[in-house]
Amino acid sequence: MSVIGFACLGLATAALAIQIISSVIAMWRCRRNRPAAAPRHRPPITVVRPLCGLEPFSRQTLGSSFAIAYPDYEILFCVADAADPVLPLVRSLLAEHEGRAARLLIGEDAIGANPKLNNMAKGFHQSSHAHVVFVDSNVLTPPDYLDQLVAALEAGAGMVSAPPVGLAPDGFWAELECAFLNSYQARMQYAVDTLGRGFAQGKTLFFRRADLDHGGFAQLASEPAEDAAATRMMRARCQRIRLAGPFPQLVGPRSARQVWKRQVRWARLRRASFPLFFAPEVLAGSLPPLAALLAGLHLLGLAAPLAAPLFLALWYAPELLLLRIAGWPRSIAAILLRDALLPVVFIAGCAGSRFEWHGKAMTAARAPAPAPRFARMHPKLIWARLASRNPFA
Repeated sequence: MSVIGFACLGLATAALAIQIISSVIAMWRCRRNRPAAAPRHRPPITVVRPLCGLEPFSRQTLGSSFAIAYPDYEILFCVADAADPVLPLVRSLLAEHEGRAARLLIGEDAIGANPKLNNMAKGFHQSSHAHVVFVDSNVLTPPDYLDQLVAALEAGAGMVSAPPVGLAPDGFWAELECAFLNSYQARMQYAVDTLGRGFAQGKTLFFRRADLDHGGFAQLASEPAEDAAATRMMRARCQRIRLAGPFPQLVGPRSARQVWKRQVRWARLRRASFPLFFAPEVLAGSLPPLAALLAGLHLLGLAAPLAAPLFLALWYAPELLLLRIAGWPRSIAAILLRDALLPVVFIAGCAGSRFEWHGKAMTAARAPAPAPRFARMHPKLIWARLASRNPFA
């Protein structure tokens, strides 16, 4: 029993160390007033914004596309449905910025089961420049948005992505979504990126067009989510993914149902695309390591009445400091509820593959693929193919 007790204490200590170290890394990477990115070159860029529906902050987020301080870029707004309610707003923005290199593209090129990717495809095919960035509709692009992306690409990356940080929450459930997005997901993404194993996030995907030509864009349909497919593609090519940003996602009002459905959808996609990365999420949040701590103390016969409050203080202090340094929304109640929900989200992520995206029923299940012929592959490519299944590998 003593061996199990020490193992439990070791698990709790390791989890606490990860929490503290990842928070410190995110404090440095996401601090306010950090030096502006300064790329050596500023190549022309195509900005593709796939749209679906009208959102509370659509005017601000889509309008920010025209306020990017960059010498040469075009904007392609992509809408799949000719009756989409966002169209009047897009046409109004185009009229307000007449003379700018901006166009509205309607329709979709069906290349797979992912409706967002089908909407993006026409933007890629009609892009004019050698660099292309796909930006979700609810991302607010700051003036140095493209400079940050180019600077990250110049730092030895095959592609650049950026996690969103939730801002402008309206109500408690929106604060809960920010707690998931910011000091949980973004924190871990920047920690992993700092260790050299960054992975793509679909809110921002920045490519050299040459990497998407000759079938590269079609490879993004190989997974239920285009960011997972992009991560696999870059891993298979032994190219690094770097993170810029983070960039604001204006949250607005949220319902409990909306937050739950989003988290379950993302969990099922992570499980389907990166099962080795998803498996450790069973220990995510403060509850599993706290339970391990208390179980270890009990098995070792140690009485420590202050162990639980001291552990929780050490656990949440760096996260709250991160929120303060980064200037992100702070709600202790939302953070506590998030950690209570993480084990439930993990179970729901394992319980099925179906989810809904903008009213469309989809599945996270991957189509079976033929086994690679490893005997014909270089050893470095064999390792890259295996590592592509796990962004932490």
